[in-house]
Amino acid sequence: MTNMFRKFAAPMIAASIALAAPAFAENMNPMVGGAEMFANKPIAANASAAPNLTTLVAAVKAAGLVDTLAGPGPFTVFAPTNAAFDKLPAGTVANLVKPENKEMLTHILTCHVAKGVITAENIVKTIEMGKGKATIETLGGCNLTAMMKDGKVMLKDPKGDIATVEVADVKQSNGMVHVIDTVMLPKM
Repeated sequence: MTNMFRKFAAPMIAASIALAAPAFAENMNPMVGGAEMFANKPIAANASAAPNLTTLVAAVKAAGLVDTLAGPGPFTVFAPTNAAFDKLPAGTVANLVKPENKEMLTHILTCHVAKGVITAENIVKTIEMGKGKATIETLGGCNLTAMMKDGKVMLKDPKGDIATVEVADVKQSNGMVHVIDTVMLPKM
């Protein structure tokens, strides 16, 4: 991208504005699916406790990413709910979790993960700096476009699908989770 066009591009949210994983009091976290989330536990452990993230947890297991999300990170995960997975065409999830589709499943899941800790405040400030839009780089190579609508953070995937952040800033020992209502998909 030439310098002439850079001033018009949405700012990127990347590790450069990410914060180190802070130590937060356990009781400061929002609940997810009615389950208490603990800031002193890793993403994998907290997600496993949330009844509305069981499909995501099964997909993470099928992709072999549990150890990664239990590791040091830090990561920011945009975690789709079971209802988000239910929006996909019938049979999609069952097909993706088959061993022969592990590579595609891994690609889709890593399109929900960014390096570093990105708070809702980081996202909103970057959207404001970008005159209404910001780009979040994911580990899966999908750039998510963040924007605001009716006071809520929205994310648009490379295919044009839009997710709403339902629960923001769920602190983890190895990062941050934001619960979303739509599965983000790469452009295929």
